[in-house]
Amino acid sequence: MLDQTAADARLPLYLQLRDQLAAQIRAQKWQPGQAIPSEAELSQTYQVAVGTVRRAVETLMSEGLVERTHGRGTFVRKARFDNSLFRFFRFESPDGRPLQPTSVIVSRKVIEAPRQVAEALHLKTHARVIELLRLRKVDGQPVLAENIYLCAQRFKALAGKAPEDFGDLLYPLYERECGLIVASARETLTVETVTAAQAKLLGLKEKTPVVVIERIAFGSDGAPLEWRQSRGAGSKFRYSAEIR
Repeated sequence: MLDQTAADARLPLYLQLRDQLAAQIRAQKWQPGQAIPSEAELSQTYQVAVGTVRRAVETLMSEGLVERTHGRGTFVRKARFDNSLFRFFRFESPDGRPLQPTSVIVSRKVIEAPRQVAEALHLKTHARVIELLRLRKVDGQPVLAENIYLCAQRFKALAGKAPEDFGDLLYPLYERECGLIVASARETLTVETVTAAQAKLLGLKEKTPVVVIERIAFGSDGAPLEWRQSRGAGSKFRYSAEIR
């Protein structure tokens, strides 16, 4: 039944249930991609009407926490980041077809976390992190340089992994090798001039304007898992957003 000690009694019953289901999702009782119990099961578990369960689940859907698949059930939403950079950069063929970047790990080190990284990942002073320098290419040409930082303790399975085995997508790797699932992210965009080292990596002239996408990726429990900065030429920048 509903936990009255955790619920705000001033809220309608369906919102009290929504809050408790959302707390279960954050606590990873159900992992991203996993089905939550049926409406009938939730109705029995929490001793509320099926209509109340339906409104609670619909609220979770509108907030992007769960998604419904016809004929299969309701699932904890799995974040999709594969094409997120297409919102910010143009990677297209001459005929306008989107081109998927490939990835190369240029270097991997275990270092003491810089202050900005430690703060972003909620780590103690002098904590160790894995630093990845990743280059993303389209048709063999470099388009993005990325500095990625991970808590060395939580991601220790990656410390000895061969760079060529990381693959093009990191988040499936985190889940497969470390059991850590990225559920959401927060991004900030800024503009700066490229450094000499970055210019060499990206094949740009020094002082060329680059767009910097700073991302903090979070697990289902809201804890930060990854901090990264992605840099690409300002001439390739675009901005795309869907407003509802």
